[in-house]
Amino acid sequence: MSIQTRRERERAERERLIVTAARELAESEGWDAVTTRRLAAEIEYSQPVLYSHFKGKEAIMAAVAVEGCADMAAELRAARTAASGPQQALAAVGATYAAFAERRPALYDAVFTLAVDLPFATPEAPQALKDAFGELREAIRPFAGDDDLKTLTETFWSGLHGLMTLMRSGRLRREDHDKRLAIFIGRFAR
Repeated sequence: MSIQTRRERERAERERLIVTAARELAESEGWDAVTTRRLAAEIEYSQPVLYSHFKGKEAIMAAVAVEGCADMAAELRAARTAASGPQQALAAVGATYAAFAERRPALYDAVFTLAVDLPFATPEAPQALKDAFGELREAIRPFAGDDDLKTLTETFWSGLHGLMTLMRSGRLRREDHDKRLAIFIGRFAR
């Protein structure tokens, strides 16, 4: 192994360590607790090392968001492909999306709520973002009819996001979550 290869591997490992530490800290204490100083202490590297990988907290949050989209895409794909038909796939994707938002609130916020410097809905979007949207799109495809598939998918996604955001912030009754989700998905699956 060349010295250059080893350095590249070590750099990638440090970057992975920074992103993992940021995710874990955000999930346990919230995004306000994630600072470059705190991350440097967590991973036992100096702040300049963090800045050699990321411009700052926002860039770290963007890396976490990309990773979160990759995780979500994998979960959505597994749910969609395990379903026995289009209606079951749509229901499974909706339930999986909702479960992801509940199970990983800080990660969900990094992807969908907090301001991050990522080009969503553009050709320049990272592949993980495209993959997550693609799983929603494939679940919606059988129900698109004459509607524009991309726009219908955005509408479905917006509805899921709205339900989760309103429930998580206490504006909707948590005990009716499953009922609301079933009604919402049922309307799309007609």
